[in-house]
Amino acid sequence: MATPQARLANALEAIEKLQADGRHAVRSGDITRDARELLTRNGFLREVMRGWYIPGQPGQPDGETTAWYASYWGFVVDYLTERFDAAWSLSADQSLVIHAGNWNVPAQLLVRAQGGRNGVTTFLHGTSLLDVNQPPAQHGDLAVVQGLRLHAVEAALIGASPNFFRNQPTEARTILAMQRDASALLERLLAGGHTIIASRLAGAFRNVGRDREADSILSAMTAAGYKVREVDPFADQLPVTPYRREPSPYVHRIRLLWAKMRQDIPGRFPPPGRVNDLERYMKAVDEVYVTDAYHSLSIEGYRVSRELIERVRGGAWNPEGDEADRAQRDAMAARGYWQAFTAVKDSVRAVLAGENPGLVADRDHPTWYRELFAPSVGAGLITAAKLAGYRNTPVYIRNSRHVPLSPDAVRDAMPTFFELLSEEPDPAVRVVLGHFIFVYIHPYLDGNGRTGRFLMNVMMAAGGYPWTVIPVQARDRYMAALEAASVGQDIGPFASFLAEHVLKPAPEAARA
Repeated sequence: MATPQARLANALEAIEKLQADGRHAVRSGDITRDARELLTRNGFLREVMRGWYIPGQPGQPDGETTAWYASYWGFVVDYLTERFDAAWSLSADQSLVIHAGNWNVPAQLLVRAQGGRNGVTTFLHGTSLLDVNQPPAQHGDLAVVQGLRLHAVEAALIGASPNFFRNQPTEARTILAMQRDASALLERLLAGGHTIIASRLAGAFRNVGRDREADSILSAMTAAGYKVREVDPFADQLPVTPYRREPSPYVHRIRLLWAKMRQDIPGRFPPPGRVNDLERYMKAVDEVYVTDAYHSLSIEGYRVSRELIERVRGGAWNPEGDEADRAQRDAMAARGYWQAFTAVKDSVRAVLAGENPGLVADRDHPTWYRELFAPSVGAGLITAAKLAGYRNTPVYIRNSRHVPLSPDAVRDAMPTFFELLSEEPDPAVRVVLGHFIFVYIHPYLDGNGRTGRFLMNVMMAAGGYPWTVIPVQARDRYMAALEAASVGQDIGPFASFLAEHVLKPAPEAARA
């Protein structure tokens, strides 16, 4: 009889084979009952619904969402393909959201399927799928992206609901900005006699500053004998920026998020100040180091104390001669934080000396990141490749529906982010969006929160604000505010949260 270890190993091999075949979902019939029960009991499988599972991570507590959100889109493809073969596609609205580069997990996914039952299927963590019995996108109207069957962009714009422009304005504007001209849309509008849709799209193009495309739609429809009346489907009007022929949706998306969110920040923040005594400011930064390190590391789940941080700063931490120090993950994180903090102080001095804060952050943030992880690399806890820079693999945020940008998208978005940061005249906007957009992009596999808070404090200095500590006691509010901005595009709670802490005395660091 096989040992328990051998049985578990055999069961894991079955899952590995399914994953090697490109499967994200595991059905009851894919593996034996014994293997399924063994893997579920040990946390390697998690049940999504009766008869359907996803790979899990042992030791994860109930309510942990990361495994589900990381598997979500792949699971959806496997589940829908099993039910409908190729006779399904996402709705036009959801297709446009994906085309615009927004891979956030929706609370409810709307699917058109031949033979759909017009019912809701409940998934994990409050998510669900509604499949309606309607013809899916086919042939020239179809685009397949990472296995998802979508309406092609032009077909989706024709089929989009009027509510899409009001409920998903960033995605709508991103798609419109990506259109090279109106020709492909016009062909469909004229062939279908879509006067109401033409009126809406003309108004939408006008809203984003694409007057030429708006006029082209109106004149072509009129010349064909159709009566059209331009209607703006958006609920608001953003300042029109010069149109750039940029094919990446992520560049447009970051620009649009910035333009939309910056309007909701200044009134929430205290007035900016001016630093007249550089050395006094730097002395205050030094004095807050222990508190800042304790709270910033604790937010990320490290167990650190004031005494550990003081040992690191005072040089008593000795990874060469002390085996405990060499093996202690938290000590490595504390040492890395001290080295990064020291590098960030140089950046603070640069902006207080008059350098452009966005350009300083662009130039210096790779150094902050390398210093943050150098001790762990030196101790062999992580590989040297960790210091290469922006990530080359996907990443997921624990308990968040926000799916950070793909590695290729990171490389599109980061230059745009720093360009916007360097051009932004309002100090409060630089503080809030400097932090938020950085962690929204999530350019690194680890350390994004700490680096984002460092960036925030460089922007604080540039605005004459003091170095600001986000206390670990406020972690839940902090994360909830970031989630509201990432998923709901509501920057208000995050701006108010940071404004509340700007002038507060720094909290104490806990003792061991």
